[in-house]
Amino acid sequence: MYDLIIIGSGPAGYVAAIRAGQVGLKTAIIEKNVIGGMCLNWGCIPSKSMMESVKLYQRIVKDSARFGIEGIDRKAVSFNWSKAVKRADTIVKRLTGGVEFLLKKNGVDIIIGEAKIVSANSVLADNRLLETRNIIIATGSSSQKIQNQIEGLVVEPKKLFTEREVPQNIVVLGKTPVAIELGQLFSMMDRNVTIVSDSSLIMPKADSYVRNYMAARLKKEKIDIIYNVSITSTENIWNEGILNLSGKEVPCDIIINAGDRKGNLIKSDIDIEVENGYIKVDDDCETSVKGIFAVGDVNGVSMFAHIGSAQGLHVINKLKGIEAKLDISKLPMNMYTVPEAAQIGLTEDELKEGNYDYKVSEFPLSANGKAQTEGAAEGFVRILSDNKIGEVLGVQIVSQNATDMINEAAAYIQLESTVYDIAHTVHTHPTVSEVFMEAGFEAVDQAIHK
Repeated sequence: MYDLIIIGSGPAGYVAAIRAGQVGLKTAIIEKNVIGGMCLNWGCIPSKSMMESVKLYQRIVKDSARFGIEGIDRKAVSFNWSKAVKRADTIVKRLTGGVEFLLKKNGVDIIIGEAKIVSANSVLADNRLLETRNIIIATGSSSQKIQNQIEGLVVEPKKLFTEREVPQNIVVLGKTPVAIELGQLFSMMDRNVTIVSDSSLIMPKADSYVRNYMAARLKKEKIDIIYNVSITSTENIWNEGILNLSGKEVPCDIIINAGDRKGNLIKSDIDIEVENGYIKVDDDCETSVKGIFAVGDVNGVSMFAHIGSAQGLHVINKLKGIEAKLDISKLPMNMYTVPEAAQIGLTEDELKEGNYDYKVSEFPLSANGKAQTEGAAEGFVRILSDNKIGEVLGVQIVSQNATDMINEAAAYIQLESTVYDIAHTVHTHPTVSEVFMEAGFEAVDQAIHK
C-alpha cells in the first residue's frame, strides 16, 4: 500500500514525488516515456539551450566589432543546428539523470509504464495493480493536432529539437510566449519567419504594455504576424512551398505547431470531471474525486513548469495536514522572448477593471550602468502600486535577464511590500537589479538616475 501514487514525471510530478519522499510518504511515480516529462526532455530545457546558442551566434556576428573584437569574418560564421542540438541533448541527459537520482535517493519507486486509474485508491501500471491512499495526476499537456497533414510539413514541439535540415521559410503556429520564442529563435538563425495567431493579439496573458512592446519588437525584427487565422488542417491551403491564409500567400517550408494545448487525460474506470479539455480542480488542486489531485498543465490553471511544481508541493503539504492558500497571482510568469519578459501580480488591465487607485512607476535599463556595459540596455522595470499605502500590486520586466530578475519582485509581492520598502532596499553597484531601487524611488518621489 502506497501513501501516494503520482502519474507523470514532469516538473509538477517529480517535484511532488521528491517532496513526498522527504516528508515520509511512501510514494511511487509512474512514467510511460522518460523521466522529466516534456519540460526537461523536449520543451523548456532544450529550447532554452538552443536559444542561448543562437544568442551567442548573434553576438559574434553582430556585436563582436562593437565590443572591440577584430578579425572575425562574418561571412564565414554560420549556425550549426545539429551541433547545438547535441549540446542541448547533453544538458537534458545530465538533468534527467539528476532527477532520477533524487527520486531514488528519497525512496520513491519509479515505475515505467502506462497508468490506468481503476478506483480512487488503485492504479494499474506495468501489469500490476497498485493500492494507494492518494493519487496525483501530473500527465502534462499536448498541442492540438493539425488534421490532414502533408508528410514532413508540420512539426510538433516534441519532435522539433532533433538533428535536421532547417529550411528557409518557417511558419510558427501559436500566440503564446512559446510561439514568440520559437519565432525569434529561427529569425535569429537568419530564417524567414511568420507567426500565425488565431486571436487578435499575441501573448494573451501578458500585461498589454508588455504585449505591445513585444509586438513592436517583432515588427522591428521583420517577423510577420498574421492575426485571427486558425489552422486546423493543411488540406487545400499549402502547395509547393506556399501557404494560403485567408487570401495571403506566405512562403512556407515547415509549420511548427506551437498552438494551444490540451491536458493529457488519463485512462480511468471512474468518472473524473473534465472541463474544456482539462481535468477540473478546486483551489487545492483536488479533482471531483476525493483523494485524487491534478497538478501542472493537465489541470489547465497554468502552462508554466514552476507553477506546476508549486501546485505539487501544495498538495503534499495538504496531505501532511498543512493548510495554506496557493495564490497563483503571486507566482511569476516568465516569457523567454528576446529580450526576456516577466511579470507578477496584477496587470494594469486588471487594475483598471477593478477600479484600483494605482500608480505606474517605470525605469529604463538604458539608464543603468551595468546594462550599458553588457550591451543589453533594452527594456524596463515597471511597478504598479497602490496610491494610498504604496503596496506593490504588480511588476513587469523586459530585459536580458527578466526571468531571473522577476524573483526579486516575487519576494516583494509575497511579503506585501510597499514601494517604500523597495526604495529603501540598497542594491549593489553596478548591477542591473538597481533598476528596482530606481523604480521604487520613482514611485515614492523621483528616481535618482532619471
